[in-house]
Amino acid sequence: MTTTSHNKLVSFIWSIADDCLRDVYVRGKYRDVILPMVVLRRLDALLEPSKDAVMEELTFQKEEAGFTEWDESGLREASGYVFYNISKWTLQKLYNTATNSQQILQANVEDYLNGFSPNVKEIIDKFKLKAQIRHMANKDVLLDVLEKFTSPYINLTPFEKEDPEGRKLPALSNLGMGYVFEELIRKFNEENNEEAGEHFTPREVIELMTHLVFDPIKENLPPVMTIYDPACGSGGMLTEAQNFIKDEEGAIRATGDVFLYGKEINDETYAICKSDMMIKGNDPANIRVGSTLSTDEFSGTNFNFMLSNPPYGKSWNSEQKYIKDGKEVIDPRFKINLFDYWGNTEEVDAVPRSSDGQLLFLMEMVNKMKPLHQNPSGSRIASVHNGSSLFTGDAGSGESNIRRYLIENDLLEAIIQLPNNLFYNTGITTYIWLLSNHKPEPRKGKVQLIDAGELYQKLRKNLGNKNCEFAPEHITEITKVYTQLQTVERKTDPETKTALPGIASKIFDNEDFGYYKVTIERPQRLKAQFTSEKIEALRYDKQLTELMQWAYQEFGDQVYTNLKELQEPIFAYAEAQELNLSSKHKKKLLSPNTWEKQRELVQLAEYLFAELGDEIFTDFNQFSKKVNQALKNLALKPSASEKKAVLQAVSWYDAEAEKVIKKKHKFTDEKLSTLLAHFNCKEQELVHFGYFAAGKPGEYLEYETESDLRDYENVSLKEKIHTYFLEEVNPHVPEAWINLDKTKIGYEISFNKYFYKHTPLRDIEEVTKDILKLEQQSEGLIADILNLA
Repeated sequence: MTTTSHNKLVSFIWSIADDCLRDVYVRGKYRDVILPMVVLRRLDALLEPSKDAVMEELTFQKEEAGFTEWDESGLREASGYVFYNISKWTLQKLYNTATNSQQILQANVEDYLNGFSPNVKEIIDKFKLKAQIRHMANKDVLLDVLEKFTSPYINLTPFEKEDPEGRKLPALSNLGMGYVFEELIRKFNEENNEEAGEHFTPREVIELMTHLVFDPIKENLPPVMTIYDPACGSGGMLTEAQNFIKDEEGAIRATGDVFLYGKEINDETYAICKSDMMIKGNDPANIRVGSTLSTDEFSGTNFNFMLSNPPYGKSWNSEQKYIKDGKEVIDPRFKINLFDYWGNTEEVDAVPRSSDGQLLFLMEMVNKMKPLHQNPSGSRIASVHNGSSLFTGDAGSGESNIRRYLIENDLLEAIIQLPNNLFYNTGITTYIWLLSNHKPEPRKGKVQLIDAGELYQKLRKNLGNKNCEFAPEHITEITKVYTQLQTVERKTDPETKTALPGIASKIFDNEDFGYYKVTIERPQRLKAQFTSEKIEALRYDKQLTELMQWAYQEFGDQVYTNLKELQEPIFAYAEAQELNLSSKHKKKLLSPNTWEKQRELVQLAEYLFAELGDEIFTDFNQFSKKVNQALKNLALKPSASEKKAVLQAVSWYDAEAEKVIKKKHKFTDEKLSTLLAHFNCKEQELVHFGYFAAGKPGEYLEYETESDLRDYENVSLKEKIHTYFLEEVNPHVPEAWINLDKTKIGYEISFNKYFYKHTPLRDIEEVTKDILKLEQQSEGLIADILNLA
């Protein structure tokens, strides 16, 4: 379908809404009628030629065969499709025989709808079409709508036909239906000040994806092919993939059977997809409705090929309860095994942040890949994503873990950057991810990045946000660069040194995208002193300091004896100060245990204050010993947490203080050898890993760490952490060390990093000349305006 034909059809359908439904529906609700009627007329027009044959088969089953239940196979054979209608009506006949009675027409239309096969009835139910039929009949517009949809001047079938004047009416393919659907949704929602629909995938993007998926193995396609889309929308990706490998005009024309599978959460798009599956003769039962993330609909099923444009930037918060139980991931699709820094296998979660679930759809497809022992050619995936899938999430996050799993298992073949404004309802930069679990030898251990962001041609008229497209030669060029694993440098203008439109491609090792996130620690250095002010701070829980301090200052020791009676004024103060307490904090605040626990800490600190005085200690290690001795003298035995709370209250970081010792180690020769092997270092280098020689052979000190001074370094997987530390950290912070136990591995992919071309700044003299020239021009304009010339 050409752009002109598309716009003409959309305008005609929109005019139906405007002419017939004005004042009956608000404009934003036109879709509730128009979309199901488009689908209904599409199915109806296909059944018209075989109507007599179906009725003859029905008569045969009733009268001659004496069937008490219909033989669906006979009715499907008579209709020529996997659906049928056993009522005496067609939409054209309903219109031609209609009287002035809308009630009779309503009854006839409902009889017509009830005559459909069960698979079409489900579509009708999803659209809630019967309710709309009743509403239109009550408002006396049902006949007008039928007249419009049975017009011989529109063609909603996938076959070309002529209008009464002999002009050709182009066929409406599944993809064309998708375009019409998307444009109507956009217009309906604009009228209702709502956001447009999901990102419909343009024809040329689907064509590119099918070439990228099928071309590399077109000579070795399996005899039976299954194609899956976990976010199938109106089904364009599936049917175009089928056309690509099966139709006479398709690019491959394979002889094997093709079976399509998909799932869609939106009832309207699901109904459109299912109707087109039936029109194409595919099994509509393979298209399921519902959330792909909530339910593993095709659990245990694997597919040869998967193509999808999943929703991005869309929250999956409502589906979390099906994927996670609290913090634990319970859906096996989103749990993966990775190696930690030391080479130990660990099961980690593969779930991104709840605000964007696009990578979950990718993991769903990875979960459905055919193992090589089932299919020697494995599975191939093409999935469209926005930029966040490339780099969002730090090392150890769900997003990074997913990228890491794909790359370390050598599943990622290539990523292609697409131009901006290529999609119907979004102008953001998008990318096609290509995955395979059967890489050819030249691709093993490699990832190809292709920048096709400057490869496009402009549209004469925008389609929503879409203002450009791939021409056939662009698709051919991208496919060639991919299939031949080419390296292509970006061409630049020799004079301006700016990048020229075109394609660029680079080949990377898998490890190029990985990095170690290394934790760099520094020792804790504390001073300590008992003072009345520091001790008083212990009276209040850290989470409730402001409120508890006010209450104690206002009511004194009553907070320990009459707390319940003080509830009203305390909460009134909290409300006045807009503290917005949670129920948990309210309960904690009114608990006598909370106040008593803090008072006991104050009393403990006061005993120690009386014993040790207000001396300032610059060596916290000595201070701790004196506190321990004082506790022994006072015969006090506080818990470890109580003692820690007091010590924290009276100490603070000071760069001039002594380092705080966490532990002293006495290593045997065997233990020392094990430690050196563990860190792969020499004995004098143990200091770089947090073990400091104490002066005696085999004795080492381990210091407490200062969290506020903790730092992180990203080190390439191709570089040794210790070497990086010696060159980039140790010269600047000699007392720092590496905490290897906290090392995480992350992966990210940055197209800007790999394809950015620096444009040199213009010469200052050239810029000055231009400024002076512009000043002269502006002075001349001002003179003309003021008639001073």
